Amino acid sequence: MSSMSSQKKKVTLYFNAAMLAETQKEALRQDRSVSWIIQAAWRLAREEVRQTPDALTTATPKGSTLEDQTTPPPAPLPHPVSRV
Repeated sequence: MSSMSSQKKKVTLYFNAAMLAETQKEALRQDRSVSWIIQAAWRLAREEVRQTPDALTTATPKGSTLEDQTTPPPAPLPHPVSRV
């Protein structure tokens, strides 16, 4: 095993049904695993994601705080996808 290889770590990811189906369809099309597709997507998108403001620095209306916002948290996603 090369010293440059990374260790595998099992995780559970949750996606909505449509995203899961699309990811599985792409994995089938490319003859790859869903895990491989998710990792490739992350490598392609990571810089864009890193440019997204974090929750604590997101602009809020003048005079309000993040605690004042009434937007409910997103609903949990029901479908476990892969264990990498």
